[in-house]
Amino acid sequence: MAGTAGTPGTPRVLRAMNDRAALDLLLEHGPLSRTRIGKLTGLSKPTASQLLARLEAAGLVLPTGTTEGRPGPNAQLYEVNPAAAYAAGLDVTPERVLAAVADITGRTVGAYELLTPGRRPARPVVHQVTEALDGAVKAAGLARDELRRLVIGTPGAFDPGTGRLRYASHLPGWHSPALLDELAAALPMPVEYENDVNLVAIAEQRLGAARGHGDFVLLWNEGGLGAALVLGGRLHRGWTGGAGEVGFLPVPGTPLVRQVSKAGSGGYQELAGSQAIPKIARELHISPIPNGPYAEVAAALVAQAADINAGPYRRLLEKYATGLATGLASLVSVLDPELVVLSGASLTAGGEPLRALVQAELEELAAARPRLVVGDVREHPVLRGALESALATTRDEVFDTSR
Repeated sequence: MAGTAGTPGTPRVLRAMNDRAALDLLLEHGPLSRTRIGKLTGLSKPTASQLLARLEAAGLVLPTGTTEGRPGPNAQLYEVNPAAAYAAGLDVTPERVLAAVADITGRTVGAYELLTPGRRPARPVVHQVTEALDGAVKAAGLARDELRRLVIGTPGAFDPGTGRLRYASHLPGWHSPALLDELAAALPMPVEYENDVNLVAIAEQRLGAARGHGDFVLLWNEGGLGAALVLGGRLHRGWTGGAGEVGFLPVPGTPLVRQVSKAGSGGYQELAGSQAIPKIARELHISPIPNGPYAEVAAALVAQAADINAGPYRRLLEKYATGLATGLASLVSVLDPELVVLSGASLTAGGEPLRALVQAELEELAAARPRLVVGDVREHPVLRGALESALATTRDEVFDTSR
């Protein structure tokens, strides 16, 4: 591959660029032959052979089987060595800490769930984090010091100016000003912290409905209502990490709430959050309404409404769609994104019937007309985003053969 303008054309730098291109192709396509790698990178066969020999000697690729069913002799296939590095992610909610370890290819090799019920944490947060992480590490058959990086996803966000968690008063034990220092002292690997909805956006951008899109909004509705903003291919976090805290957004149709961070409620959350869906169902005399946590109840009602899509169930979808579009209209009017991804169980449960209604309503309420899609990453999207975030930095470190 040719060097770009401004890139020093030294043999070491060019080799490193070619190495990284080959490794990225192996991650994207799976096992490839020397000839196929040469064609995809534009390298000659001798150069591709040297590249693979170099990467194999560095422990970054492994030979794995041969091509079959094609004319001519079978060719050796190569793949990224899964054991070249490992990274971990944590998804933290008030009810549990979910941890997972992935190898450098992105395959999850160990997971563990630590339940944390109650308003007061029974154990300090540092102990919760290390216990959940160690459970996943043990399940993976690894040791803690074999992890290259950990990304922790939480509601709210850690303010970069103070190091304290904001916008997540419902997460007990996570608000100590010394927490980040305590976690750094307890864990042997670099640790990063990210808002949970931002991590869902990373998962959708890397693996799901937002692949190939550099400007999009992800609207999340599950335990709470929030958004992630990706502008120019990068997450926009805001000055205090609070970009996307749209649950507090004042919107028509709800009373104006002052001091929303203290009140714990806000216009958009009350209009279109998960807790609004059972209320809509009762207004429409839909019964029975399931019992359970409101997020699960909301998802079940939306799924049922999308399945029946007639009578009061159709009206539930329509009213919910109007509420969703009311807040989205403000977001898209300011940001003008290319795409809006609907994610979280209370949105994905509605599938195409709900997506189409929100799209139609949004086109009536906003001048900007982004395309709406339903998120593809359904299984533990926060955790998947944490792993993808940790793996991106890990790959940059491990795949850099110029050092």
